Amino acid sequence: GMSSEARKGPDEADESQCDSGIESLRSLRSLPEPSAAPASGPSDGGGPQRWTHPPGTYKEPGEKEDPDGDRADSTYGSSSLTEHLPLLGGPEEAKEPDPDTPPPPTGTLSPQQLEALTYISEDGDTLLHLAVIHEAPAVLLSCLALLPQEVLDIQNNLYQTALHLAVHLDQPDAVQALVLKGACRVLQDQHGDTALHVACRRQHLACARCLLEEQPEPGRETSHSLDLQLQNWQGLACLHIATLQRNQPLIELLLQNGADIDTQEGTSGKTALHLAVETQECSLVQYLLQAGARVDARMLNGCTPLHLAAGRGLSSISSTLCEAGADSLLLNVEDETPQDLAEDLLSYLPFDDLKISGKPLLCADW
Repeated sequence: GMSSEARKGPDEADESQCDSGIESLRSLRSLPEPSAAPASGPSDGGGPQRWTHPPGTYKEPGEKEDPDGDRADSTYGSSSLTEHLPLLGGPEEAKEPDPDTPPPPTGTLSPQQLEALTYISEDGDTLLHLAVIHEAPAVLLSCLALLPQEVLDIQNNLYQTALHLAVHLDQPDAVQALVLKGACRVLQDQHGDTALHVACRRQHLACARCLLEEQPEPGRETSHSLDLQLQNWQGLACLHIATLQRNQPLIELLLQNGADIDTQEGTSGKTALHLAVETQECSLVQYLLQAGARVDARMLNGCTPLHLAAGRGLSSISSTLCEAGADSLLLNVEDETPQDLAEDLLSYLPFDDLKISGKPLLCADW
C-alpha cells in the first residue's frame, strides 16, 4: 500500500493530474479485471444514475503515481454495472428469454440495454468512459453503434470526455472510433486541457495524429472545428506543451495542421521559440527558426528570445539566434538590451571564434 504522506489529501489536488478519478466499476464481470487492482466490495453508492443526474461532488480517490509523476489513471474503485453489460455482447450468457414475451424488434433497445447504456458511475463516468478505462474495445464499439452523438460528449466529474481518457490511456483506435462518430474535440477538462493538450503532454503522437487528421463519418459532422490556438487554464496552447516536452515530431505535426508558430502563451506572452530557449536545447531552437518562428518575438515584458538566451549565458543558442538575424540592441520594458544582459559581451557576437591563447580577443582591454 502507499504510505500516508504519498497520498494527496482532497484539498491539495495535484497540479499535474490530467487524468480521471477512474474509480468506478470493479465487478464488471464481462470486462477483463485489471490484475493490479485492489479487491474491493460493491459500491454502496446506490443504483445506476441517468444521464440527467447532476455530477456528484468530486472526491479525490486514493491514487497510484505513474512514472511521469502524473496521477495514474486507475485506482479502480468500486461500483457495479449489474448484469446489463452482457446484453451488449459480453462473454456471459444472457438470461433465458421468457417464451411468453416476443423478442423486441431489431434496432430497438430492451429496458435492460437502455439502463446499461445510460449508466453513470459515482465519478460521473458513462459506459463509454468505462469501456475506455477497462480497455474493452468491443463494448466501446457496441456503445458507439447505439448511442446518439451528443452522449459521446458527456464529461465526468473531472470534466473529461471518453475522448480525453482514450488519449490519456494511449488508445489511438478508440480515439479514431470516437472521432469518426463525431465526438467533440474542443471540450476542456478540469485543467482546461482538450484531448489534444493531453496528447501533447503525454506525448502520444498516434493519438494526436488521429485527433488532427481523422474526419467524422457522414451524418456525424461536428460543428466545432479544432482551434489549435486554444489555451488551457495555464495559458498554454498545444504547441507550447509540445515545445516544453521537446518533442519535435509532435511540433511538426501541429505546424503541418495549422498551429500558429508565433502564438503567445497567456501568462507572460512567450512564443514557442522563447520556451525552446528555456529548454536550453539548441537543436530545438534551430528547428523552430527553420520552421519560420519570428526570431525577435516579444514577450509582454518586451524580452526577445535573445534576451532570455543572453541573460542565461547560453552562448551557442545566442549565436544561433544572432545568425538568424536577432537584434542584440532591442530594448525590453526595463530598457535593457540583450547585450546588457549578457555576462560576456563576446559570448555570442559574430567574432566569438577569434581566440588568442584560448581567451576571446580584446578581453585584455577590460
